[in-house]
Amino acid sequence: MSDTGQLVEAPDLADPALYRDGEPEAVWARLRARSPVYRNERVGKESFWAVLGHRAALDVLRRPEVYASGRGMRLDDSPGATEAASGRMLIVTDPPRHAKLRHVMNAAFTPRTVARLRHAMRATARGIVEEALERGRCDFVDVAARLPVAVICDLLGVPPADRAFMLDRTMTAFGHAGPGSADRAAAARAHTDILVYYAELAELRRREPADDVVTALVQGTVDGRPLTDEEIYLNCDGLVSGGNETTRHATVGGLLALMRDPGQWELASRPDHPMETTAQEILRFTSPAMHVLRTATEDAELAGRRVRAGDRVAVWLPAANRDPGVFPDPDRFDALRTPNRHVALAPGEHYCLGSALALAELTVFFEELTRRVRLPEPAGEPVRAASNLIRGFESLPVLLRGR
Repeated sequence: MSDTGQLVEAPDLADPALYRDGEPEAVWARLRARSPVYRNERVGKESFWAVLGHRAALDVLRRPEVYASGRGMRLDDSPGATEAASGRMLIVTDPPRHAKLRHVMNAAFTPRTVARLRHAMRATARGIVEEALERGRCDFVDVAARLPVAVICDLLGVPPADRAFMLDRTMTAFGHAGPGSADRAAAARAHTDILVYYAELAELRRREPADDVVTALVQGTVDGRPLTDEEIYLNCDGLVSGGNETTRHATVGGLLALMRDPGQWELASRPDHPMETTAQEILRFTSPAMHVLRTATEDAELAGRRVRAGDRVAVWLPAANRDPGVFPDPDRFDALRTPNRHVALAPGEHYCLGSALALAELTVFFEELTRRVRLPEPAGEPVRAASNLIRGFESLPVLLRGR
């Protein structure tokens, strides 16, 4: 460790190649053992404090007055995009406005809406599993994408007739575009199509209110002022991208973990198994959201390091979720792990708005999967995404057989 807090010979944790081609779990463990917080220096890019320990992660996530989100929540984001969203999109809004905007969006989570979502979730998950079983050999990334999109569409109020369109556009826009310009262009076109759709849906909900998030946004006010169209579209976008990415990749990673430990699969397949406990372990073990970024608003001490006002601080959620001081045998998937104080959903001011739905989706999906499917078999090698934001998959070929 240098006097500046930099670890000697430490890799750049923001390098996307580390997560596609390397073994980040071993890297996180090695670095965390040397220091739970250290200075990640970068050549030609903004350096940041890397937070790898569980206690330090909570310190950052639970102190929004010291570690703010308004200057961006992800490394290497476009400054222009961050500036346009800051104070308008929930995830890049600081107190006190954050609580007011969150209150508007929470208005959509009425007991009737949540009950409707849960009821539809079960039927959708059952249909997805049955269709996958009919195919037998499939890419589980595609299978896992369908339930989160269906739930988010239901939450937003997207009519059933438009669900196929949203699934296609969402997969293209928020999937991890390859290095080619054609892939990036296709993702941009798909995102534009989604934004146009938000505009049409918002106009519909102004005329025909319903129990959904878009209605809550078009009817909501902050400090006595209605939300602008831009604020409505940005927050719809945040829900779609967050709700889709986290649950989809957690589902894929959860299946891979269970495939690699047949004993855990059999345990999870028992009729009386507490699947919600396993869903929490899936969130810990997979931690799809790789990092969340904050900016120090004042000088502060963090795990013995002196953070200066204006410094960037990146919390690496998967690393915190494998801290051996909190999780015994952290690299082992334990379907009955309890307690499970994971930070996969970023506790604190910015705790995932759809956390209960994400947990319910994982619980319901794996209940339906384990009831109907024998231990899945690999049909090819898993392919990880090259991303420093999402610990996800591009492909997981599997063979599914009914019980």
